[in-house]
Amino acid sequence: MDDLTGFQRDLLYVIAGADRPSGQDIKDEIEGYYSSEINHGRLYPNLDTLVTNELVEKGQLDRRTNYYAITNDGEQVIEDRRAWKSQYVD
Repeated sequence: MDDLTGFQRDLLYVIAGADRPSGQDIKDEIEGYYSSEINHGRLYPNLDTLVTNELVEKGQLDRRTNYYAITNDGEQVIEDRRAWKSQYVD
């Protein structure tokens, strides 16, 4: 997780907390947290990085819509982050 940006880490958490969300679902959720619009040029390259790093799996819901699902490696990254963070914050 040390090589992920904060935004990528936030995307990973959103994906982990949902059941195969679409890119639009992820965008809507992350915009609620960031309180600003997230453009496609920021969202999708970062999702692709998570897929490339095998932390997220990308599949197709229909011809126009992809879904994203956390992998076992992605779940492990989140657990490792929680363990590291708990050393400093309750």
